[in-house]
Amino acid sequence: MAMSSTKGNFRRVITPGITYAGQPNLPRLPIPSLEETLERFPALVTAIVDKKDMEKLGEEVTKFLETDGPVLQKLLIEYEQKGREEGKLGSFVEEFWSDAYLTPDSSVVMNLNPFFVLEDGPDTKKSNSQSRRAASLCFSAIKFASSLKNENIVPDSFRGKPLCMDQFRALFGACRVPESDKDIVAVNPESCHVVVLENNQFYFFRALWPDNAVAVDEDDILEILTAIKADASQVSSELSSRNALGVLTTLSRREWAIARDSIVAHSTNNEALLEIIEGALFVLVIDDVAPKSISEAAANMLHGTYNLQSEDHSIEYQAGSCTNRFYDKLQIIVCQDGRAGINFEHSAIDGHTALRLVSDIFADNVISFAQSITNTIYSDSKLFPSLIQAEVRKAAAENSAMTAPRKLNFDLPQSVLDKIFFAEAALGDEIQASDTVVLEFTGYGKTLIIQNSLSPDSFVQLSIQTAYYRLYGKNVSQYEPVLMKSFYHGRTEAMRAATEHAVNFCKLWLDHSVTKKDKLEALRVATEYHSAGIKLSASGKGLERHLFALTKIAEKNRIPTPDFFSSLAYKKLNHSVLSTSNCGNPSLRLFGFGPVVQDGFGIGYIIRDNGIQYSISSKHRQTKRFASTLRKTLSDMGELLQSVSSVTVSCDPVTTKEKIFEAECYDSYGDASEESRTGAGSSTGKQTLAKVLHRQPSFRASELGRFGQLLTPSFSCGEVEDREK
Repeated sequence: MAMSSTKGNFRRVITPGITYAGQPNLPRLPIPSLEETLERFPALVTAIVDKKDMEKLGEEVTKFLETDGPVLQKLLIEYEQKGREEGKLGSFVEEFWSDAYLTPDSSVVMNLNPFFVLEDGPDTKKSNSQSRRAASLCFSAIKFASSLKNENIVPDSFRGKPLCMDQFRALFGACRVPESDKDIVAVNPESCHVVVLENNQFYFFRALWPDNAVAVDEDDILEILTAIKADASQVSSELSSRNALGVLTTLSRREWAIARDSIVAHSTNNEALLEIIEGALFVLVIDDVAPKSISEAAANMLHGTYNLQSEDHSIEYQAGSCTNRFYDKLQIIVCQDGRAGINFEHSAIDGHTALRLVSDIFADNVISFAQSITNTIYSDSKLFPSLIQAEVRKAAAENSAMTAPRKLNFDLPQSVLDKIFFAEAALGDEIQASDTVVLEFTGYGKTLIIQNSLSPDSFVQLSIQTAYYRLYGKNVSQYEPVLMKSFYHGRTEAMRAATEHAVNFCKLWLDHSVTKKDKLEALRVATEYHSAGIKLSASGKGLERHLFALTKIAEKNRIPTPDFFSSLAYKKLNHSVLSTSNCGNPSLRLFGFGPVVQDGFGIGYIIRDNGIQYSISSKHRQTKRFASTLRKTLSDMGELLQSVSSVTVSCDPVTTKEKIFEAECYDSYGDASEESRTGAGSSTGKQTLAKVLHRQPSFRASELGRFGQLLTPSFSCGEVEDREK
């Protein structure tokens, strides 16, 4: 049914498109049985809890099952049923999960917002030019927004099975707004402009017409950015730093709420200007830095650079890019040398959604470059059709003045100017305490791991746990998110890599008396167990979101927290020293995030055909040493594997075809074709290919998605774990 929308004298007809058409048919996330959840829980912690505490856990589980557990389970079921009937609840965990993001008072910088570093584009003129690269990415992002607003974006799916698209409603025009008790995510459905942030100064320009047609093309945006750069350079770095309003988004949320109230109270114009920033499609950040290394590039996308300067022996000011941000919104960041990435607010969207955007706009850039080549050779300009379909109606045909850039000039009281300085100083402390190291391992990658019938993602998970054990002599809680978008309003479930089989492998690894054959068998068992856990969680039988919802339903009904949730085992499980996530496709060079606990590591990784890339962050820990240990661990683990050149090639054309198909399934979706596939050396290695292909695919985050049609049929992405609750 068509709907009408009226704004001023403009009226348009909105016809529901394809993007959200499959939403009503998605299954809802089931509530697992309490008995099964509690029966499986001890296996999650046996590797990180000693024998004495495991015995105590058994008593606590029994008590919970006999007392509070059934009461809370009943309340949770009733809560979900009521929410479903009233149409207010997408899943039993949705409200609680949203609150877990929006209630904490901690800063979002390094604690919540993830980042991507994009690959360089094929057009060197754009890749090496800041303004051209920024204009190109911005234009493709605007086209994506236009297509999404018209609901013409093809929905994500996995092997014909639709995935939930609900998060895309908060991709553009959304902002996390600080409040005194709990933040909110405000979405502006009429958003039609882009905010540009350069030298700590805010500008904006119209990008869409009221009917969602694109108002500017790439050349227009280039002119706009050139004009903005000329204007922004008129203000000294010191003066812009003293007025860097964006740095207030790095404060604790309650502090930022107070500062925001002061800004609004000081001037009605200030309130209107804030609404322009918060209601923009996204923020395009132009950085005055050129990272010297890939680790510096990752750090810049995570938190910006730190560079104190002073003039005439006056008090130092921040000249780094760390203040040139607005962390409450989706940000596309472009450096001096054309290197680009994004930093996004995580409360409403997960990495899988952000990666779809990045993948499509990167692919659209590639196709645009191909068009520029073929248009000089062939008369058919549609030889390479654009990936993102959107009507472009240049402002010159309407009114060129309507898309001219305008500057946002705030009138800030002295109290807010003081708070800007204090916020920058506090952020400087956090940056100085943070360490980001990139490990680009090139010894082998997905191809060799698959040739040895191992799950690439499970293999990498084991490499991280083993490296930590090798360095510290103990196993710790290791978190990996599992994508749940196959369910209505699904987000993530948790998988824990520190299993008893992983511990066994770690111990055997350091035992020089153990043969390589036995180590390889232990590796197979550990990876198969991990993959089976991923598959179980993806099917809706995960444990941790269920337990989390039970704690929250107790709070909601003012029931004292049961002893089970105060147990050492439960606390250790949720203290994720190793927070990890797999997210990648050909558009990305790097993906990462900060640690979720003070003594932890945040590890984002991308598995390539012939390499593995890690972005590792920590606070006050030996990040470089951990990366070095991880590199050595990968090299040693590689010695257990059979080299590709020594793999026997079948002369049977049918068998050969099956093997190729098997590898392609792995290549396209990580390990989705068979999460717990085994090799001939395994006790279960006699499975037939028919059994392998007919098993249900795992909807793990690292194996889902869709990418540009000319690059790859799919992409993979994990999600970043939210901070420790």
